[in-house]
Amino acid sequence: MHAGKRLLSPELSFRVAEHAGQDALTPAELAVLRLIADGGSNKQIARRLGVTEETVKNRVKSILEKLGAEDRTQAAMIALRRGIIEL
Repeated sequence: MHAGKRLLSPELSFRVAEHAGQDALTPAELAVLRLIADGGSNKQIARRLGVTEETVKNRVKSILEKLGAEDRTQAAMIALRRGIIEL
């Protein structure tokens, strides 16, 4: 601290390290993730965003990979816990 650096708590340091190196979600993926958290189906999300269902499926796949989630529900829960999205 005397060198002008900030001190992080051990808990915060762990949380930062836990997510280091992960790919950030794109704005398009974030839009899909928010709609997943709101309970939207792929068809509903596609219609709402003006894209094809295939595009939504590809974005969901990418979201799951980036968050290390097994399914849409887990992805939404991870994103909420990490503060990536809010309800």
